[in-house]
Amino acid sequence: MNVPTNPFRASLGTSPPLLVGRDEILDDFRLALEEGPGAHERISLLVGARGIGKTALLNEMEDVARDAGWLTFSETATEGFVSSLKDQLSDFLQQDKSGRTSWQLGPGFLRVKHEEQSQSRQSTSLRAMLTAVLDKLSDTERFNRSGSGVLITVDELHFVHHDEIVEFATAIQHLVRENLDVAVVLAGIPSSIRPLLASDGGRNPITFLRRANRVDLGRLTDSEVREGLAVPVTQAGRNWDEAALEKAVHATGGYPFMIQLIGNAAWRFERGEQIGEASTDKAITRARKKLGQLVHEPALNDLSAEDRRFLAAMSLDEGPSKITDVAQRLEVSHQQAYNYRRRLYEADMITNERGTADFALPYLREYLRDHVVSDILRVPVDEPQNRPNSAPRRLRDYHALSD
Repeated sequence: MNVPTNPFRASLGTSPPLLVGRDEILDDFRLALEEGPGAHERISLLVGARGIGKTALLNEMEDVARDAGWLTFSETATEGFVSSLKDQLSDFLQQDKSGRTSWQLGPGFLRVKHEEQSQSRQSTSLRAMLTAVLDKLSDTERFNRSGSGVLITVDELHFVHHDEIVEFATAIQHLVRENLDVAVVLAGIPSSIRPLLASDGGRNPITFLRRANRVDLGRLTDSEVREGLAVPVTQAGRNWDEAALEKAVHATGGYPFMIQLIGNAAWRFERGEQIGEASTDKAITRARKKLGQLVHEPALNDLSAEDRRFLAAMSLDEGPSKITDVAQRLEVSHQQAYNYRRRLYEADMITNERGTADFALPYLREYLRDHVVSDILRVPVDEPQNRPNSAPRRLRDYHALSD
């Protein structure tokens, strides 16, 4: 018996079988490529928490550009990403040069040739190389149709690579000023991008980031989640039990990565033609564990110890936390507590409502209770966590529970 292929992709950075809730963003980008230099969406910045779908959207935008006849280059903003991009540009410029490569001249010649190319890559500026690529596109017959250009995508933008980002930004700004057909889409989490957007007393040259088309990626609606879960299953030859599908939709919390995690696990656990509630319940448990490993843990590692303590204090509540209560638990001033909330909101970790805060990532409360609060903050088992009409306890009054 042939088992249908699992249609869901439960790993970060891969494109889902069906990208839902991003049609407007893709349509605006497609129009910007058609409209020509100066269109706002040609320089776009995707901002959102881990697993919210930034990389998947980058992949789709690259497909849009390729369909329009554009050449695409993709990089991740790790150390040396500008040099890596220049290598890609050099490879494109070198292809078909002088007809063919002279392999018959032996390994010694090839080694010298490789060294000469490497030196040339490093000595030529990024701006000059991009200009040469654009010139080659306009001179090459197969790219000589209306609207062709160069798209560069850069994932995982981070302020620690400030100098390279400045070098990249400076080159792009010159090309934009020259009205050349270049587009750039960058993506990163809020806490990594925020310092790049700061003015730095007017000395920060990355002004094009502040003028970019900023796309804040948030949660999906229930109808979009339902489509993301149901359509791939139907197309793969199965279907959902209605009650099971409702459970799965609710369990995602509108979080795109949870669609893939739950869908993937439910497909694996179900042996019949219809995905039922038992398989879905097991899938939700498995998905929550995976989410903790792949999203919550690295997200918390990006925060300061004080911010993590603030989140741990919030996790003691069953719903939105009052900032005054959290301040009392932490034994800090209300102003300090609001400063913590502001930072965590900018990092896309919590919501920001009047006088309260709640978790932005699904199941982060439960993850904190299992992996942080249980070590230093949890109340004793014989005490309720939320006594009605009683003052919140201070954190030092909470203690770890022994196994």
